[in-house]
Amino acid sequence: MHVLKIGNSNFNGMAFIIKMKHNKASASSNYNKLFLFFGFLLLPCSASAACAQVDHASLLSLAFKPPLNWSSSTDCCSWEGVSCQQDDDDHRVVRLWLPRRRLSGVLSPSITNLTHLTHLNLSHNSFSGPLPNDLFSSLSRLQVLDLSRNLFNGSIVVPAAAAATLTTFNVRNNNFAGSNPISFFCNNGSDHTSLTILDLSFNKFTGEIPPRLGACSKLQVFGAGFNNLSGYLPGEIFDLADLEELYLPGNRLSGPIGKGIVLLTKLKILELSSNKFSGPIPSNVGKLSRLENLCLSTNNFTGHLPPSLTNCTNLSTLILRFNHLTGDLSAFNFTTLPRLTTLDLGNNNFTGVLPQSLYSCKSLKAIRLASNQLTGQISPEIVALKSLSFLSLSINNLTNATGAIRILMGCKSLTILVLSKNFLLEPVPDDENLAELDGFLNLKVLGLGGCQFTGQVPSWLAKLKNLQVLDLSYNLITGSVPGWLGSLPYLFYMDLSNNLFEGGFPTELCGMPGLTSEETGDHKVQESFLELPLFVKPNYATNQQWYRELSQFRRAIYVGYNLLNGTIPIQIGQLRLLHELDFSHNNFTGSIPDQISNLANLERLDFSYNHLSGAILASLKSLNFMSFFSVAYNDLEGLVPSGGQFDTFTTSSFEGNPGLCGPPTVRLTCASQPPPPPPVGGGSSFNGKLLTGIITAIGYGIVILKSKQPIFKFHIYPNQMK
Repeated sequence: MHVLKIGNSNFNGMAFIIKMKHNKASASSNYNKLFLFFGFLLLPCSASAACAQVDHASLLSLAFKPPLNWSSSTDCCSWEGVSCQQDDDDHRVVRLWLPRRRLSGVLSPSITNLTHLTHLNLSHNSFSGPLPNDLFSSLSRLQVLDLSRNLFNGSIVVPAAAAATLTTFNVRNNNFAGSNPISFFCNNGSDHTSLTILDLSFNKFTGEIPPRLGACSKLQVFGAGFNNLSGYLPGEIFDLADLEELYLPGNRLSGPIGKGIVLLTKLKILELSSNKFSGPIPSNVGKLSRLENLCLSTNNFTGHLPPSLTNCTNLSTLILRFNHLTGDLSAFNFTTLPRLTTLDLGNNNFTGVLPQSLYSCKSLKAIRLASNQLTGQISPEIVALKSLSFLSLSINNLTNATGAIRILMGCKSLTILVLSKNFLLEPVPDDENLAELDGFLNLKVLGLGGCQFTGQVPSWLAKLKNLQVLDLSYNLITGSVPGWLGSLPYLFYMDLSNNLFEGGFPTELCGMPGLTSEETGDHKVQESFLELPLFVKPNYATNQQWYRELSQFRRAIYVGYNLLNGTIPIQIGQLRLLHELDFSHNNFTGSIPDQISNLANLERLDFSYNHLSGAILASLKSLNFMSFFSVAYNDLEGLVPSGGQFDTFTTSSFEGNPGLCGPPTVRLTCASQPPPPPPVGGGSSFNGKLLTGIITAIGYGIVILKSKQPIFKFHIYPNQMK
């Protein structure tokens, strides 16, 4: 067993290797651990003699903030994060290892005086500013450099002598800019580079990937994702016979991948998402038998899934969403992929039924097949996927909603279920059998929007005690909004908009624990990381948003575009965690409750197109986070409040209320001008809304007139959730 003394701590090498062997962390995490471990092995134990005076003075001159406890001993070789090696009569500092110390400030030029330094790790801190100009020319013995996850900026220039000694160069997650430094490390004229890890990801580097990258013959990990790289993937990159990870997402790379990709036979991770790659996925991709992660999403790939992909028997993650792939998905044989845990083929043009062979992949945890052209019904065999926690099949042409819910209740691990925009015009899944089943006990997100379901809110929802996000929007659901929804202890996002609900807004919903109690809501939300992102487009948004955690969802109640009436309950002020409240396009009457001012976290408030009367209370000025406010087309009157966020709202927030006055309305003063006459037909006026609805609906298909106050419905759905 190899135990090193580093500073004042012991390092058990064998225990570290054993622990890492059994760790299921990502490959990028593992390679960091590898170079950390072997870096330790290569270093000698600290000697008892004191360090060289020049190194002692240089370390103190670094003046880290907050300061480290380096003054307790005159021997800098015993200081935290410092290791030394004997050089002639002196002991020189060869290692400075200070990750995750919450250090900040600019890196002092005095670090360049540590000329014997071979290992430098300042990762996961908050250093900022540019690197010292002569850092690399002075530290010519440097082998391992890790500055990842800081705030460094400026450009990077590495002299040839320094580049030749480096084995690890990791500046991931900083603000470096300028031309990418790849060419410094890989020189076609000298193939002696020792570089095994090169990670430039999450910076602002520009330029193309140079063909000379192929000269870095020992490279195992190459990452330059989320920069501003452009151009093609050079064919010389396929000469990197030892490459295990190729990570280039989030750039502007284009063209085909190239058939030579199959020469990288040691490749385990191929991540090229969010670029402009085109053409087919190489037909012989199956030769990459060690491949574990294949992520090609958000590109312009065409053609079918290559049948040879079934030879990648080690594949655990396959993400191809947002491309132009086609073909009968049910014809692809998934049975040879037993280790598959994550499958995302959403937003393509696949046809056929849900593939039966998929249910043989017993390790699957997450499936997204949303936004394709799949047909048929959900098979009972899906319950064989005991670990399945994420399922999104939205925006397809599936049928038999009641059967689907009955079957999926048998998937006991499900936490995310999105079936939106299927089952067109079927009844809401709600029969006695469903109410008696003991399913969905772990469900946190349920998306059933855009199906044009008929009927009432299903009673089995009352049993979903872990539900946090509920989307029933864009259906034809009738009846009253059930008060028992307020008893779901963790529900914090509820979208019932664009239905045919009648009656008042239940006061029981004003006591929703997920919107009133931080102790109840926050813990559950913060622990909810999603296996795949959820794509959500709220009614008011122009762009689709994607969330990787439930905590990214806004705490919201949407009941707009219904037939609700009565007054807004004063208990609404109890929902103090609420971010967004939409009561628009209903028949609410009475005044705006003063208790709205208690909603200190409110960011969006929409009461437009109702019959509210009275004044806009000045107390609403206290809502300092409110970025959107609309009371347009009501019967409000009096002076519009000024100050606070009200100074940022435009005329459109108040139009259609002839009795309102003061900026920014058309009646700049309240005394000098009489209210303009109401529009022909009287009222504030639902006739105007109906006209708009009919004009809009002519383009999209469905108009529904109901009750004394008609309300329109049009079904060109936003992509609410998928």
